[in-house]
Amino acid sequence: MKQSDTYKTLNQPSPEILYKDRKSKFFAQVFPIDSEDDVKPIVEDLRKKYHTANHVCFAWQLGTENPIYRANDDGEPNNSAGMPIYGQIQSFDVTNILITVTRIFGGTKLGVGGLIQAYKTAAQMALENSKIVEKIIKAHYRLQFSYAEMDKVMRIIKQKNLDIVSQKMELDCDFVVSVRLSESEDVFQIFDEMQHIKISKLN
Repeated sequence: MKQSDTYKTLNQPSPEILYKDRKSKFFAQVFPIDSEDDVKPIVEDLRKKYHTANHVCFAWQLGTENPIYRANDDGEPNNSAGMPIYGQIQSFDVTNILITVTRIFGGTKLGVGGLIQAYKTAAQMALENSKIVEKIIKAHYRLQFSYAEMDKVMRIIKQKNLDIVSQKMELDCDFVVSVRLSESEDVFQIFDEMQHIKISKLN
């Protein structure tokens, strides 16, 4: 069986939703991210926006094959906020996203069970209000060849519906092409068997 070469994510941040529990307010939102570096500025912006907030809790996940993730309780009791939020990332089977839940305390303690429920529900509502899209995982190859091979190369690019990511044409040609992961081995083999064309995998 071929591995899946699609994943679910967001193209744009979701609308912010508000969940209330015993006067505490939980503002939740989902953001698409490309790297761990995207997380801090978003969280800092939320701290500025909600300067009366007690906690900005979050969870994020990146990657498809061996995803990495983090869950942050931001001062709430251990595993009462970040992990319930992360549970919803798993439940909706999405990746390359950050979910934040900003809490403004309403004066009544919710207890650990109440907090887990509140953070989970807020994250779930934010995901339900998100526009989740399916994206294709692609492999990237570098092709190096002489001008004499251009017709052959272009024919395969057309036939196999490859995307040209970049091209340099100086003394020789240097292309970077992307191909759907499930078809990548076939494409590699075709170019690899051709004389005068050098193919190497980039990711």
